[in-house]
Amino acid sequence: MIYPKNNRLMKWMFDTYVKWLVGKTFHQFLYNEVGLDSDKSVLLVANHFSFWDGLILYVLNDKLLHKKFHVMILEDTAKREGMLRYAGAFSVSKNSRDMLESLNYAAELLNQPGNLLLMFPQGKLYSNFVNRVHFEQGLLKIMKKAEGKFQILFAATFIQYLKHKKPSVTVYLKTERETYSDKTIDELQSTYQQHYDASKLQQTEIEIK
Repeated sequence: MIYPKNNRLMKWMFDTYVKWLVGKTFHQFLYNEVGLDSDKSVLLVANHFSFWDGLILYVLNDKLLHKKFHVMILEDTAKREGMLRYAGAFSVSKNSRDMLESLNYAAELLNQPGNLLLMFPQGKLYSNFVNRVHFEQGLLKIMKKAEGKFQILFAATFIQYLKHKKPSVTVYLKTERETYSDKTIDELQSTYQQHYDASKLQQTEIEIK
């Protein structure tokens, strides 16, 4: 397993660059406000469709959530994109002995109220407007290990080119009160799917004036 790196200078450089890059790339960055419990960590569950996903949600955390950012990424990505480790990225290697270590580490992060853990439970990239969002089992294992010491935040992110040269990004957020300690991955997936479907419908009904 590849762990995050702690270096204040490198973290500042990454933070500055990502906020500049996202601000430069997108015409608008839109999101809705949500109420969160400051005494609990945040498990941010999001759709995965592009290179931009993690960077967008990193900036969202800076703008709205104000937690210590962490994200689980594939081991190949962690090796290729070393700078991500300064932003709290750690690796998971599917079907390996290290996978349990990664799941345990993720659960430990959620036991600390100042943390945010971003998860892409689809496990790989899909179309931004895919109809069905599939979840892999690892997410539920982390949630059960963390024993409900966190709050779930669903994010459905969409990028569209409308009448501007630059695209706009919209993140639809919804808090989920259920801890899913006695639920299945299919039940969690179904609940997220409802949020995703409602968000996609709202996104496709945008009127251009």
